[in-house]
Formats: sequence, C-alpha cells, structure tokens
Amino acid sequence: MRESDLFDYLKANYFSDLQKSEIQFSKWDCYSSKYNSRIELKCRNKHYDFLMIERSKYYYLIKMYIEKDEIPLYINSTPKGVYSFDLRKITPTWITDSRMPQTTEFEKISKVEKTYSLLNISEAKKIQ
Repeated sequence: MRESDLFDYLKANYFSDLQKSEIQFSKWDCYSSKYNSRIELKCRNKHYDFLMIERSKYYYLIKMYIEKDEIPLYINSTPKGVYSFDLRKITPTWITDSRMPQTTEFEKISKVEKTYSLLNISEAKKIQ
C-alpha cells in the first residue's frame, strides 16, 4: 500500500472530510476538521511489531494538540493491517541513530542522524 492508497482508504471509511497537506514535506500528511485530527501517515512494505516515528513529527503533532486541541494521530499500514496510534496516549522512548537512511522514499541512500521512537502496535487501534 502507498500513502495515497492509505489516504483514500481513510477518507472512504473513517474521515469523509480528510484533506491532504498542501506542503509536500510537512510534518503531517492530512487533516480532518470534522474529527479535529491532524494525521501523519506511513506505509510499510513489511510488517513490524514496532513502528518508527520521528521525534520532529511527534513533537509537531503534540504541539498542535497543545496549541489547538487537535487530536494527533499516527496511522501506519503494514501487510498485516492498518494501525492508528493516538499520540496523546503514547510516552515515547527516544533513540538517536546516525545510520538511518535520509528518506524511505525516492531511493536516497545517504545516511543521516535521526531521533525516533519505536511504537508497539499493541498500543495502537487496528482499523483494518
């Protein structure tokens, strides 16, 4: 599944008013005004019991929760399902690693330092 497929699935089944971010490389991917939710999407081609969120994206979504009372969601798809994390209920443990790929898209192979947390899918709501 690609992010555009995940977006279409969410719009058809959960967030009828879902709108994409107009900024291609923003810290969030879509927004639902009906549900007051700002959402980051991620699609994985392999299933993992722990899913990675970058610290900068997490903090931005939490900032919008604090400032605007928006519900911060992190929604991931894997071959075994779609998992929705309500970031208000997550206490991340941060890991810094300098061997991370610059991006998972566009086949950029250079390594950069990233700070991230691994979220256990047991803390998510499985929505598909």
